[in-house]
Amino acid sequence: MTYIDEINVSSAIIETYMNEMKDALVNEAVIVGGGPSGLAAAYYLLKEGVSVTLIEKALRPGGGLAGGGMMFNVVVVQESAIEILKELEVPFKKFKEGYFTTSSMALLGALLFKNMKMGLKYFNLITVEDVMIKQDRVVGAVINWSSVFMAELHVDPLVISSKYLVDATGHDAEIVHMVQKKTKHSLIKGEGPMNADEAEKLVVSGTGEVFPGLYAAGMSVNAVHGYPRMGPIFGGMLLSGKRLASLIIKDK
Repeated sequence: MTYIDEINVSSAIIETYMNEMKDALVNEAVIVGGGPSGLAAAYYLLKEGVSVTLIEKALRPGGGLAGGGMMFNVVVVQESAIEILKELEVPFKKFKEGYFTTSSMALLGALLFKNMKMGLKYFNLITVEDVMIKQDRVVGAVINWSSVFMAELHVDPLVISSKYLVDATGHDAEIVHMVQKKTKHSLIKGEGPMNADEAEKLVVSGTGEVFPGLYAAGMSVNAVHGYPRMGPIFGGMLLSGKRLASLIIKDK
């Protein structure tokens, strides 16, 4: 039996993490936000061989997915997105015509497992506090530890580059807000009140580039364009991520 040396354990963690972070300094796509749209976008980009780094400010990924509807960890997916569940091998049940239910935990687990297996570079507990813009194009994210950001400590950040930066931060559209503030461009109309039927269609059709080099997916799309919110139905989130990936792949 191997003797467990605590220093070797610490060394293994530090060396592995730092090597992975160094490899993530230059990217084709950087996705900010590990919710359903961000994870779906990563999945379809990785399938096409695009290098992807995902930045999540929280301890765990999933965004609103893990909480389901009012902490019932079940989510509804409409028929238009069922093929994605099948592809991810996520079990689901038909509730009634056009409505299907699945475990939010199973969906989150499948997205994470598939992405990591394909080589996703994933970093949690890191906050994007600014963007890098050159020649009127977003070319990178300015990052720091979430704990540093929350404690308001004066610690200088680091930078990772991106050809495509994706705002998948949800309702707040945090990255688009940063770009709006720094460039003085009017980019955000603000999210509207709930209307699931309308929102589920618009979140997909509205997915795309909002500023050179900056794309919006998921609820960030609704905040940018003034679309309504939709609650715990997640087909639109998955389809938005898939559409986002297709747009980036086409642009490449």
